[in-house]
Amino acid sequence: MIRATIAFLIALAAFPVSGFAEALDILIEEKAREMFGVTMPDAGEFSITFQNGIEREAVMLSDFWMDQSTGQFVANAVLAQGEVRRVVGLATLNVPVPVPVRRILPDSILTEADLQVVQLPYGRVGAFVVTDADELVGKQVRRVLSQGRPVMAQAVMRPLIIDRGDLVDIILRDGPLELTAPGRALTDAYQGQELKIVNLVSNTTVIATATADGIVEVRN
Repeated sequence: MIRATIAFLIALAAFPVSGFAEALDILIEEKAREMFGVTMPDAGEFSITFQNGIEREAVMLSDFWMDQSTGQFVANAVLAQGEVRRVVGLATLNVPVPVPVRRILPDSILTEADLQVVQLPYGRVGAFVVTDADELVGKQVRRVLSQGRPVMAQAVMRPLIIDRGDLVDIILRDGPLELTAPGRALTDAYQGQELKIVNLVSNTTVIATATADGIVEVRN
């Protein structure tokens, strides 16, 4: 690496290089993205900060080291005059995350007005955090959501259309035959979910699928 840098500087000295200088934060971001490789989130953006007194342009980075967990980096920047300058700073990877604009209680149905997208450090975004607002809008809240805090996938669910204890219509389909009977739900269910129902006519328990508000379907 040292020999390669020396060879580059010797070649560099023979040509005017001021026109090849690039913004240092761009060079740092390119190296940081290379380090993350395939794990780099699609919507991720870097915020680059330097220690005071650093040149803002360089021709290239001859060496680059970075702690991905903290974003701290050290680099050797080749300046336009051929001088190599040690650069130290922080490259924080941020990702857009939807967060509640207020405290939201269980059983609420989330709307676009309940959410705003903020940039958060990638290290604070766990594997179970919902990062797409479209995956939250229309969902029912299971646990209290705090203002400005990322929403965990386990804290929301598809809206329930049947609650435990609800009276429902049981529709039995068997080919062209369709029968209806009254029933009572033994469990909660969202649309498309299976649940246990007591048939109030036969007093037997059956497994049905919630198809609409107050309606379940049994197929033979």
